[in-house]
Amino acid sequence: MTKNEIKAFLSEKPGYLKEGAERLSEKLNCSVETCRHALKEARIEAKDGSVTNENESVITEFQTFLDKNEIAPDDVKSVKFWQTMSGQQRFSVVTKGDEKSKHELKKEIEDFAAQYSPKVTKIKRQDLKDPCVYEISLPDIHYGKMTGETLEELEANFMNCVQDLVHKGSGLNIEKFLLPIGNDGMNSEGMRQATTKGTPQQDVADWKDTFRGYWRLMVRAIDHLKEIAPVHVIVISGNHDFERMFYAGDVISGWYKNDKNVSVDNDLEQRKYFEYGKNMIMFTHGDKEKPAEMPLIMATEQPLMFSRCEFREAHCGHLHKEMVNEYRGIKVRFLPSICSNDSWHKGMGYEARRTAQAHIWSKERGYEGYLQTNVI
Repeated sequence: MTKNEIKAFLSEKPGYLKEGAERLSEKLNCSVETCRHALKEARIEAKDGSVTNENESVITEFQTFLDKNEIAPDDVKSVKFWQTMSGQQRFSVVTKGDEKSKHELKKEIEDFAAQYSPKVTKIKRQDLKDPCVYEISLPDIHYGKMTGETLEELEANFMNCVQDLVHKGSGLNIEKFLLPIGNDGMNSEGMRQATTKGTPQQDVADWKDTFRGYWRLMVRAIDHLKEIAPVHVIVISGNHDFERMFYAGDVISGWYKNDKNVSVDNDLEQRKYFEYGKNMIMFTHGDKEKPAEMPLIMATEQPLMFSRCEFREAHCGHLHKEMVNEYRGIKVRFLPSICSNDSWHKGMGYEARRTAQAHIWSKERGYEGYLQTNVI
């Protein structure tokens, strides 16, 4: 097709004005360069009034979105467009440079870890009789999600839950804190304003601010806990933040690189395992595996740990509510969340108690229950 023929097509179907040149090239089976020139001229003509006011508004808002996020139109690979219930335009953009951005971000994380990480000696603690591991569990906080709750309010609720659970467990002989983080710790993959698979999301802040705000919040929690007992952090990626959670885990690992009171498990495996005395715990987000198959997955992936341990459980997030099933003596727990509902979940009628839990693991007697705090 010629440039004028492409422009004629865009005039008839102005919705394609917000597509990238590569996407249009695939649609019309013509060269990318010709599509790029045709798109550029067609967009200029659209702004001059060759399209309806409605489409002009969409194009203008889309261009504003690109300018705000410092994205060049030629770098746009694909676009998802949707409209909120209040009529506001929303865009989710995938750029050609996304892969490069990931590597650049990983490099920044590695440089940060190398430059920081002050040495912190291990705090001497008394030998404990009848020790236990205290698992502080607050999955799926969806940091940055548009719920009507500010980031400051979310952070206050998170820290209040951590502190209240620590206070409630003050009578226990806590040998170590177990702190699983992630499980949709952040609401989206960031600049794309979408989940890992591309489902559009609404965030209340810039992707850089939500990334930095999230890992700093985790550091606040870890610093609070490590003054009482050593902390073992387990990083679990969710379906909203699969990539960014790995990056956040590397930042936190670098932050505590030389702190003997904190250890961080951010390895490449999607499912993480923790062994303590006679206990085996598998951590996974829970959006991919079938619950009834998790015991077999545990035995297959960690056969030696499985054989050594008498008490075994799988702890999952994802559902934002408490749900427990037992398969062949192995419990699969879906844990509640303190996350507030957004407008979509409210519209669908979904509702669950905003709750945080702390699970008690005796080295010899196994799982001994949990303590709970509610966000009111």
